[in-house]
Amino acid sequence: MCDANRKDLIIMCRCEDITVDEVRAYIEQGVTDLEQLKRLLRVGMGPCQGRTCTPLIVNELARATGQPVKEIPLTVFRQPTTPVKLGVLAGGTDHE
Repeated sequence: MCDANRKDLIIMCRCEDITVDEVRAYIEQGVTDLEQLKRLLRVGMGPCQGRTCTPLIVNELARATGQPVKEIPLTVFRQPTTPVKLGVLAGGTDHE
């Protein structure tokens, strides 16, 4: 039995505990950019860094927008602006 009002509580992002229904709700509100979803829902920001949920969310975006999966832009990796030695973080060396 299919109920249109039933929420889809399947977990899409296990690290951040985000459901399919939560992702779809944002997409229905017009958020169709993976980077925006990442900022709003924290998908892809857990320990797996999106290895599990990103393909699922990209497929959901493709389905909702009618775009091919390969045309959905992925998020970008941003490296730290300045390398920091672990000793500095631990307070074990003199600061420059």
